[in-house]
Amino acid sequence: MEISGEFHIPANKKTVWDGLNNPEILKNSLPGCEQLEKISDTEFTAVVTTKLGPVKAKFTAKVTLSQLDPPNSYTISGEGQGGAAGFASGSAEVFLKDTDNITTLEYKAQANVGGKIAQIGSRLIDSTAKKLANEFFSKFSELVSIEFAQESHDSNEYQETDKPEEKVKQRTNTKSKIKDSNTNFLIPSKIWAPIICAAAIALILGLVF
Repeated sequence: MEISGEFHIPANKKTVWDGLNNPEILKNSLPGCEQLEKISDTEFTAVVTTKLGPVKAKFTAKVTLSQLDPPNSYTISGEGQGGAAGFASGSAEVFLKDTDNITTLEYKAQANVGGKIAQIGSRLIDSTAKKLANEFFSKFSELVSIEFAQESHDSNEYQETDKPEEKVKQRTNTKSKIKDSNTNFLIPSKIWAPIICAAAIALILGLVF
């Protein structure tokens, strides 16, 4: 099965990439995601519960990352086990490009499924895949656009301040706002960047379908 598409996110490419690096944002955006765990610099595991027609299963997935070109593109591959419900494997190429603070995310994915999932039919699997992807990017866009607006506001305030001591104070306050925000924004770790970025796309487009 092949899946492709694109989404437009109201933020610049750097903010989108940073958002994809944020485990809390991804977990809050990804339908059914219960856990994301790093096991090495290029591998991680995740637990996702999803339903395809009459089949509901909890998938344990492992994703491997390759061909990184941050913040522009990457390739991911992985496999997931859903017990009696079946299994899935897949890979995807993901590209980011921005124009006038609007980022376009393009993806091309291939997925293979087996077990009960394979008996459901490609039409239902495809429609479910698109539904989950739309749910993810709708929530993700909402959270990232809030972050982008906050960054733009803080940047304007910083530029308008002439006193060095006030600039230092503003930088400190900005970090506190991001860390303490009730939308669970965290300062992303560079080591998580490509791994978490791959997680959302892989689980939506390959592993759980």
